Amino acid sequence: MVRSVSRLVALLVTMTLVVGCAGRPSRPADGPLAGQAVEVAAIWTGAEQAAFLAVLEAFEARTGATVRYTSGGDDLPTLLNSRLAGGSPPDVALIGQPGVVTQLARRGVLAPLTGEAEVAVRSHYSPEWVELGTIDGTLYGVYYKVANKSVIWYRPDAFDEAGVRPPRTWEELHQVTRTLADAGVGTMAVPGADGWVLTDWFENIYLRVAGAERYDQLARHEIPWTHPTVVESLTLLQDYWSADRAIQDDPLQLKFVQAVADVFGPRPKSSMLFEGDFVAAEIIRLGMVAVGDGAAFFDWPSIHGSPPAVVTAGDQAVAFTNRPVTMALIAFLASPEAAEIAARRGGFLSANQGLDPAAYPDPVTRELATSLRNADVLRFDLSDLTPQSFGGGTNAEMWRLLQGFLADGGDPQQVAEQLEAAAQRAFRSPA
Repeated sequence: MVRSVSRLVALLVTMTLVVGCAGRPSRPADGPLAGQAVEVAAIWTGAEQAAFLAVLEAFEARTGATVRYTSGGDDLPTLLNSRLAGGSPPDVALIGQPGVVTQLARRGVLAPLTGEAEVAVRSHYSPEWVELGTIDGTLYGVYYKVANKSVIWYRPDAFDEAGVRPPRTWEELHQVTRTLADAGVGTMAVPGADGWVLTDWFENIYLRVAGAERYDQLARHEIPWTHPTVVESLTLLQDYWSADRAIQDDPLQLKFVQAVADVFGPRPKSSMLFEGDFVAAEIIRLGMVAVGDGAAFFDWPSIHGSPPAVVTAGDQAVAFTNRPVTMALIAFLASPEAAEIAARRGGFLSANQGLDPAAYPDPVTRELATSLRNADVLRFDLSDLTPQSFGGGTNAEMWRLLQGFLADGGDPQQVAEQLEAAAQRAFRSPA
């Protein structure tokens, strides 16, 4: 999922509002969809919600339709299931967990994308992204917003003080970390209180150790979590986490937002933080350093000579109704116009091939988008591809097992066995 800052502070209540109210552009009375209303649900609040509302307002102005936006916060899948049980789902939802989308499609509650919606997706997205929205041969979704989750942020002043440069390989990352520690400069902040961060650590290592094909097989549980590549990846993870015990005194007490402040806030304790492009939004909110100056990033380092690779995530727009206004909204969300509106507001990356990179508001965001687009290997967040109870939801078993691994260490083989037992339970459970 795109686990951005707003996702971490999202209200756990549903907030519903109507777009196009007083002070916003009025809808044309004679638009092609005048008089029709459509509801869209997503996780977003705060700045992300404001950016999305700007996109919905443009759709209203173009079509004359009225859009109602519902924010479900981190409980969006629960909200959707409740609405489905009551017979009143939203027309459109943007869902960050492909595993959830797959379950909904196989339950028969999603409408395949047809007509202008299907044309827009196939026209503006690469075959790889079209495939990510396809389930059992049918196109159900489009990735409106995506993330680059294969970057490590750092403080250039700390690197200069220690005399190190951004590493390009796993071995160099170890060396940079040791040098920073020897220089008395804080090293890597690892926010273990948020288990999703730890799953992203594992996924980036695993993609480079095992390669794309085995990554896909593990996501589908076609190979066991006791596979040698899993054990090797856990061993590398343990080697780094245990070697850098200066990470923090109690890693399970450190949350993501605080970790950003520990690196880029007024009293920095650390000099590096691994997480996605959305870290930039929190750095900007802190207001202590400028992204691209006091805050920079490097790509996740190569392991065993692995090629450039990106773990991505995203929010996928899917339809619960096949009304013309529903398909029109999906088509608009898949358009370069919608992507440009959101991109110009910042805190947004798009996989839309029709988006002019000049729409991104700063060089750092353009660089992040380019790294995502040009990766030799691109794979979706593995934990989000699995059942929610295993990897795709709060307190999922993968989250908890990796939190214990960070805090207490342990035998990688034993942790792999625990992960396999949890995966067997989750994949056996009915959708």
